[in-house]
Amino acid sequence: MLDSIARLRRFNRAVTRETGALDHSYLGRGRPLGAARVLQLVKPQGTDIADIRTKLNLDSGLLSRLLRSLEAEGLIHLTPDTSDRRRRTAQLTAAGQAEMTAYEAIGYAKAAETLSRAGARQQALIDAMDLIATTLLQDQLDIRDADPDAPEALACLKAYYALLAEKIAGVTPDMLGLPLHDAQKYRPPRGAFLIAWSDDLPVGCVSIRSLDATTAEVKRLWVDPSARGQGLARRLMQSIESRARSLGYSHLKLDTNAALTEAIALYRRDGWQDIPAYTSFPANLWLGKSL
Repeated sequence: MLDSIARLRRFNRAVTRETGALDHSYLGRGRPLGAARVLQLVKPQGTDIADIRTKLNLDSGLLSRLLRSLEAEGLIHLTPDTSDRRRRTAQLTAAGQAEMTAYEAIGYAKAAETLSRAGARQQALIDAMDLIATTLLQDQLDIRDADPDAPEALACLKAYYALLAEKIAGVTPDMLGLPLHDAQKYRPPRGAFLIAWSDDLPVGCVSIRSLDATTAEVKRLWVDPSARGQGLARRLMQSIESRARSLGYSHLKLDTNAALTEAIALYRRDGWQDIPAYTSFPANLWLGKSL
């Protein structure tokens, strides 16, 4: 049996081949992978070059060469940032948008072909890829505001409800209901809904809603299996507590269930204390915290 390091290196070689990383013409479009990845990060409305460099972890010299080559092809425009002349913005041209459409079509077909090889193990393969990608992109994980009715928010809530149904006897996903009947309570200025993103995959969420002028309730803390064990739940809780302070709240409450042992351990480590019951099943434990 190969050791862990050898198996990881084997995996890296397989991915290098499968993605065409060594091909002079990535996906047959006439440019290498590096230039194609830069192009894929340029939005029609414009993208800060510093954001591209951070996202791809490229040195300034290499990124400049790739950008110049794309500009020479007529695929992007490079312009100084109007608010800061030291910064530059890249913007797709019509030709660049057409090239991106071609990349998307070819890339989608190639990905579908790769997944088809897995047969009945396709979901296991997808789960493994999510775990690997989320681990590799851990340093770029971003927590952002979302609308509680957005498709990504509903996907997080659906996964959260499925987790409750798995952990708590007597709970079924349909008991909780989507979309949220009180979605307005999770919107500013009295509430918030946060999603954690790993690249373009939502991997966690948490929210608050107002109970009164000074107290808000934390709801629906969830972390995707691919992102667990990386401290994301604590980051989400710290983010939502910070948001609660900015909205003027001085106290927080939450309800939970004793079956959710990992979440309860996190709450207690972060200073949450037992309080009187204020909701019913599926809750059987109630906690509070002063901000």
